[in-house]
Amino acid sequence: MARILPTAVVFDVGNVLVDWNVRAFYAPPIPDPARLDWFLAEVVTPAWHFQHDAGRPFAETSAELIARFPAEAELIRQYGPRFNETVPGAIPGMIELVEQLAAACVPLFAITNFSHEFWPPFRAEWPVFDHFTDIIVSGEERLTKPDAAIYQLALRRFGLGRGEAIFIDDRADNVTAAVANGFVGHLFTGHELLAAELARLGLLAQ
Repeated sequence: MARILPTAVVFDVGNVLVDWNVRAFYAPPIPDPARLDWFLAEVVTPAWHFQHDAGRPFAETSAELIARFPAEAELIRQYGPRFNETVPGAIPGMIELVEQLAAACVPLFAITNFSHEFWPPFRAEWPVFDHFTDIIVSGEERLTKPDAAIYQLALRRFGLGRGEAIFIDDRADNVTAAVANGFVGHLFTGHELLAAELARLGLLAQ
């Protein structure tokens, strides 16, 4: 039986297409490195943020966090309304790569762990997503990577069969889960290696 080659590309968003950098956002108001380390390890943590990706509203999560850390209330309150400032720019080469794929009429999709509240204002600032046929946002679906269900939903909604799309993510656990659920996987470590892999698969011109 002939091997199926992917004909579509499915991207993660944060740290693949755009730089997500909470430390850079909080560094100006917290100039002491030791205090910043503490704040990001104990207050605004990845686990706290992940609740938004899973669909919890910022009003709830911030109120709970402020109750635990009342002295940090003002810094916590800034996180939601200023979330776009945690994304300082694009990952080098990636916007151009998406545009090259779009110009070649390669179907483009995304699966992103992202708050349903933070996504619309973020999306409005990034016209590159106009090239995407569909984007699954975890907070809207109440499903998060690396849960198998979000990949199965993606195949159904994107109209893809097993092996028909390459999934690109910067986290190994997300890539492993994608491969287990019907995608070709690529662990993102930079534009050049990804471009070479897409060229090898015939999705991008050499």
